Amino acid sequence: MKKFGTLLVASIVLALGSCNDSGPNKRFLPQSTGPVNSLLVVMDTELWKGPVGDKIRDEFAAQIIGLPQIEPLFNITQLPPKVFKGPTMYSRSILFVDKDSTVLAHISPDAYSKPQRVAVITGPTEEIMIKNLDSLAPRAIKAFKEVELAEAQKRFNRSLSKDKALEEEFGITMNVPSLYKVGKREKNFVWMDIQIPKGTMNIIAYSMPWNSFENDSTFVQDIIKMRDSIGEKYVPGPYENTYMITEKAFAPYVFPAEIGGKKAAEIKGVWEIQGYPMAGPFLTYIINDKEHNRKMILEGFTFAPSTEKRDYMFELEAILKTVNFNPQATSD
Repeated sequence: MKKFGTLLVASIVLALGSCNDSGPNKRFLPQSTGPVNSLLVVMDTELWKGPVGDKIRDEFAAQIIGLPQIEPLFNITQLPPKVFKGPTMYSRSILFVDKDSTVLAHISPDAYSKPQRVAVITGPTEEIMIKNLDSLAPRAIKAFKEVELAEAQKRFNRSLSKDKALEEEFGITMNVPSLYKVGKREKNFVWMDIQIPKGTMNIIAYSMPWNSFENDSTFVQDIIKMRDSIGEKYVPGPYENTYMITEKAFAPYVFPAEIGGKKAAEIKGVWEIQGYPMAGPFLTYIINDKEHNRKMILEGFTFAPSTEKRDYMFELEAILKTVNFNPQATSD
């Protein structure tokens, strides 16, 4: 087994070193495969059952923030190195871990298929492997998520909505799947949604004045105030005097982001209906659109009771991240 592992490490290093081949001798790479948000972990089963495996689960199957129930970052499948061959090598996101005298903590694109990200962790002891995982995990998660987002976008790009509501109202475009329909359009507000087996997935867009959110110390409170006022005005609940608000029990999470080539704030949290027991996750982007003297707000939210919501929210994120603030330049 050790000899096989050493040979596999050598083959991976060779593959990683040849990833950037170009010209007439460029390698042919098959299309990568697998469900979105899946991660193939290639490592010895005994190693998987020990502290190194625990570290991998802690990092790559961590709970996603902003969801109302526990769901993992990735669905992980562990595979022993001796069966890592054939179609398994075409998995889109791969983490290879092995106890070996070679010390590696590396990420490479398109080693065996395209698009693909392969993260490799090796070391002579479990302690060194865990240390390497500590340093590599944030970058690996980012790389895996990027390739998974690209795959999600590729899938829904096959059939896009031709509705012009976003362009006519805000001068922007997004790659929205054709099954999403505009359910409400008013001055400075567009709502698109799609029916799913147990609920709906929704996209809303509106703008705020450029000088909104000027006070950093009240930024989160101002976000909640904005969302609640928009919910009261535009997003009614099932009965009179019920409407969408930000969950009162927990403040949303806020992160810096870049979307559509512009600086933004990314907000993740849970919405609820004022006066009625309904709730679900939301993802909001507050985008600094200085050229138009505004904050452009894009939000996706899901209502899917008693159902896992990670992949629904991932699709909404993939859609929102296709926003284009200069659609005429793209079409020219």
